[in-house]
Amino acid sequence: MNEYLIANEPTLRLAAFIGFLIGFAALEALLPRKARTMSRLTRWSVNLGLTVVNTLVLRFVVPVLAVGVALWAQAQGYGVLNLVDLPWIAEFVIALLLLDALIWAQHVAMHKFPLLWRLHRVHHTDRDLDATTALRFHPFEILVSMAIKIVAVAMIGPSAAAIILFEVVLSGMALFNHSNLRLPIWADRGLRFAVVTPDMHRIHHSVHLRECDSNYGFNLSLWDRLFGTYTTEPQDGHANMELGLASTRKRPVGNFLWLLWYPIGESARRKEGHSE
Repeated sequence: MNEYLIANEPTLRLAAFIGFLIGFAALEALLPRKARTMSRLTRWSVNLGLTVVNTLVLRFVVPVLAVGVALWAQAQGYGVLNLVDLPWIAEFVIALLLLDALIWAQHVAMHKFPLLWRLHRVHHTDRDLDATTALRFHPFEILVSMAIKIVAVAMIGPSAAAIILFEVVLSGMALFNHSNLRLPIWADRGLRFAVVTPDMHRIHHSVHLRECDSNYGFNLSLWDRLFGTYTTEPQDGHANMELGLASTRKRPVGNFLWLLWYPIGESARRKEGHSE
């Protein structure tokens, strides 16, 4: 299985990404949670355009990605999991939990440190939320995220197969919980005990600072509950809640070039863009 996943990694990840994106886009069109405020064509063009740029940046700027680091660490015997002899299933579960906790902590840091928020706020300029919002990241943030992931993989020492599967799961879950999908109340409540649902994550994109400072998870809901950053419902209700940054209401958030310039050309303040 290891060999198959490694040999077919690019194809598997691309097929999973396209499948998840088309699937959730179709579901949210059939069962929308909120009415759109912007043109779908405008937003999708920008969000998918950022995906293309980010993919090219990683390919040409970063010489080795997380899977390559995992293979190198395993060959050298580096990383905690490469120093202990555990059943493969235990090693796999530990690696997924640690990587998911890392993603959660990184997301918190992106909000708490002004320099990182300067990059991450591009993600929060989206005035609507759908599956493509999961792709709306500035290239500089993608580079920072990959650097953190590379260091973490070298320290943890997960197998290459664990990295590949984690990336597929994370991609699918991010597309799911950013989607404008209306789930039955009973399904949302049940799923939240384990994973982040669209209604749970939508609260994180609220214009209210208190709500934006909660529900940081992309995959497991465990971390927000454990560290006291979990919010159950938005104060304005899902139908009426306002998404995005208040300070960018009159800015061209649907302009691709402006989004690339935004973190570079405008300073960031901790509470910038949010109401209390």
